[in-house]
Amino acid sequence: MISEWELFLRLTLACVLGGVIGYERQSRRKSAGLRTNVLVCLGSCLIMVLSEALYQQVEGRTNADPARLAAQVVSGIGFLGAGAIMKEGLTVTGLTTAACLWVVSGVGLAIGAGYYSGALFTTALVFCTLGTLSRIDNWLMHEQNLLLTIHTMDLPGQLMKISSKLSDMKLRVRDVKVKADENDVGDSSVGKIFIELDIYNNSGKDSITVVDALKDINGIISIDVV
Repeated sequence: MISEWELFLRLTLACVLGGVIGYERQSRRKSAGLRTNVLVCLGSCLIMVLSEALYQQVEGRTNADPARLAAQVVSGIGFLGAGAIMKEGLTVTGLTTAACLWVVSGVGLAIGAGYYSGALFTTALVFCTLGTLSRIDNWLMHEQNLLLTIHTMDLPGQLMKISSKLSDMKLRVRDVKVKADENDVGDSSVGKIFIELDIYNNSGKDSITVVDALKDINGIISIDVV
């Protein structure tokens, strides 16, 4: 059996390393932040310690496998991961957060088993990977994507006309969001809406060219480039 000091060290280290990864997630305002990652890592560590303790109590008297409880953590963490993944329109978010929860559970298991070097090295790699790749991804998205907010009359087939015009310019729409104009209090039978478009600009079209082409569509009031 491990000593109380060793148990305290493992549980504390699980809180610290889980908090490091959780802090990065929370700083980006993700659904599973500091507290979630700390709790996942701490719980995984406790289950691993419990697995080893139970095995040591029955060692030599049965063929018990100390990894059975730990294996349930790896598969059971899926319910948290599934809750973090969300779909809005054509966009799926939360995949990285779900993967982080899965990795954090592994870090907790490693600490619980006393494999400190693996837990520390994994935490450092995860923190660096999330920070570095996020900056690279944001830079590439800024370079290749156009975010447009179109204020338009809610005419029949208006969204189809906009999509057709973008398709003619070899631009692909990645995501579409339509919102009603809450300030529209006019007497006209035709309402006004805001259409938010996330456009993949792989052809390198200038934003001014895209805006000028869309303004030719009847009913367009204004276009803002985010």
